[in-house]
Amino acid sequence: MGRLTGGDPSLLRRINSAVVLHALRAAGASGTATGGGPDDGGGCAGSASLTDLTRVTGLSRPTVEGVIDGLADSGLVVEVPAEEGGVRRQGRPARRFRFRAEAGHLLGIEIGAHRVAAILSDLDGNVLGSIVREVSEKASADERLERLRSSVADLLRRAGVARFSLRAVGVGSPGVVEADGTVHLCTALPGWTGLPLGERLRRSFRCPVLVENDANTAAVAEHWKGAAAGSDDVVFVLAGLSPGAGSLIGGRLHRGFGGAAGEIGALHLLGQEAAPEEVLSTTGEPLNPLDEAQVAHVFSLARDGDARARAAVDRFVRRLVHDTAALVLALDPEVVVVGGWAAGLDGVLAPLRDELARYCLRPPQVTLSLLGEAAVTTGALRLALDHVEQELFAVDSTVTTRRASH
Repeated sequence: MGRLTGGDPSLLRRINSAVVLHALRAAGASGTATGGGPDDGGGCAGSASLTDLTRVTGLSRPTVEGVIDGLADSGLVVEVPAEEGGVRRQGRPARRFRFRAEAGHLLGIEIGAHRVAAILSDLDGNVLGSIVREVSEKASADERLERLRSSVADLLRRAGVARFSLRAVGVGSPGVVEADGTVHLCTALPGWTGLPLGERLRRSFRCPVLVENDANTAAVAEHWKGAAAGSDDVVFVLAGLSPGAGSLIGGRLHRGFGGAAGEIGALHLLGQEAAPEEVLSTTGEPLNPLDEAQVAHVFSLARDGDARARAAVDRFVRRLVHDTAALVLALDPEVVVVGGWAAGLDGVLAPLRDELARYCLRPPQVTLSLLGEAAVTTGALRLALDHVEQELFAVDSTVTTRRASH
């Protein structure tokens, strides 16, 4: 927790509270009672006694008792009745406590060109429900946000969760996102450039809102519980006509100075090559980058042997390799995870893997996303969870630590 150098009692109380709460949450995560002393009288799964907490935290028993009383008053801790578990022994059973993951809730949100989606969890990140709603690619910013608000309202109502219980909301959005949640630049959604997205959503949810680029949130998700779990140097490629990427360096999300890191879809400008919407065209007319059905049709024609379509797909794969290789050469990731709609198309992953092996000094592992369409919402939920963990447990900086819109 770091060494105290001053005599600030409020700081000491906050650190003591964080240490005890962290120990209780760890006991809950293990699903077993911690330790076991002579006065424990048996243990309840996911709970800890005062003796357990004194031993684990190194704090005195009176200090632990005082901290527990304060946490109970705040609703974050509850005493577990003795009859709920354990073997009764002679004498008065020890008091046991558990972290109340149900004391608050978190939201992970995706805002996309064709859909809005959200997942709801408790304070341990256990998913309680989800929702996906379609939205027109031509919808205005106000229409898109209203669709999101109504979807979240339906999700909360179905789960029986009150809006005021939300502790934090994470959001994944296309575009270059500034630290305060403002979208600096976005070509994918109408009216999105310059939108104070964090501020607009904070008015709706009345809690901290953390807005992140969608490829970044997907990278966080794959690192948390996807194809990059266990790897700290990761590149996630959100493959499409104009690809984007998110990266973790040494286990930390890398945004760059202004949030524009990973915008590999702009690399074609350096060589004045064809625009992304021209790469897959078989007619000479640019494709609509958001028309996924039209793009998938080109891949289908290529599989059937159409010469123009095969040439277009070859151009697309070469561009994707070029863009991804630039990031791989700069960052030297252990693993490259490929997601987005193009990841599900035949003939993308194998040539990408082969060409990266040719061009890169140390070829990374290349794999498909395990989370698929849930990657952005899952990563957004992790943003919210990281914020709450930093707030409640005062641990070292988390994977995604950044300023939230309050």
